[in-house]
Amino acid sequence: MKHAVVITSIFPPTAAVRQWRDMDFGSLIVVGDQKTPAPWSLENTVFISAVAQKKLPFHIISNLPWNHYARKMIGYLMAMSQGADVILDTDDDNFPIERYGVLDQTGIYPVSPQNRGFVNVYRQFTDQFIWPRGFPLNRIRSENTVIQQTEWQDQAVTTGIWQGLVNGEPDVDAIYRLTINSPCTFRPEKPVVLDKGTICPFNSQNTAFFRDAFALMYLPAFVTFRFTDILRGLVAQPILWQAGLRLGFTGPTAFQDRNPHNLMSDFVSEIPCYLNAETVIELTQSAVRPDDSISDNLFRTYEALCRQDIVPDSELVLLEAWLKDCEANITST
Repeated sequence: MKHAVVITSIFPPTAAVRQWRDMDFGSLIVVGDQKTPAPWSLENTVFISAVAQKKLPFHIISNLPWNHYARKMIGYLMAMSQGADVILDTDDDNFPIERYGVLDQTGIYPVSPQNRGFVNVYRQFTDQFIWPRGFPLNRIRSENTVIQQTEWQDQAVTTGIWQGLVNGEPDVDAIYRLTINSPCTFRPEKPVVLDKGTICPFNSQNTAFFRDAFALMYLPAFVTFRFTDILRGLVAQPILWQAGLRLGFTGPTAFQDRNPHNLMSDFVSEIPCYLNAETVIELTQSAVRPDDSISDNLFRTYEALCRQDIVPDSELVLLEAWLKDCEANITST
């Protein structure tokens, strides 16, 4: 399979970008922004500068806000246009480690029970009290969100997305960082797959999307920075189920040396995560139709989110452009 690694980077070059380049895992695409110093280049790397982005033929270009994480979608589309079968999504403060790799899309993996609602997959890989960003706060202390080892059953399953865990500074919310703030080293346990009706937030830190699920890489651009990839991940899961695909989690395959953050600003940016996670799942499940495509179900879900004022009307305009670009670039390869 042909792989592409897409990194968003404000201040390249960084050691992480170079390490991804040296892994030679596939095409490496770095998406800059107006804050990114220019000129910049790195051998065997595709760097899409702000100037270069304006000249690209993608429909989303005219609708994407500047200096926003969602501009990373330009890199996804570039990877699609190059014929990628798998797109690896990461950031410029995440380093691949020796065991890095993408598992097969179809195989026999430990699969969770169905219809468990929100579960804390982090706890399958550590005994530490820790939870992923986007996990409903009212469920954090519930032991019902931890799946026991005896409940996982080996089954043949097809994934659409693999989320790799990250050592050092895993993706947790500002409440965790403001209170506990302990680094984490996850155990390299067997990968696990969540069955239909069983949900865990996932992020853009260390994530692989297969071609079937490329449309679900859409990053909402008109929500807060700390909500954008979490909203993407929540919306994706019921749509995956309807398409016969699943979300899987692997043990740690990367390490984060986190860029500087203002934790109180992060907290404010995460408020929509705290308030809306369960509602997003309910709305998506209600919007999904069994015989429709992933793209149609995605658009219908965002229409429902818009009616509930979780996203604004401008999100639908950008999403429509994204789906046009996906159709053009996936089918052209």
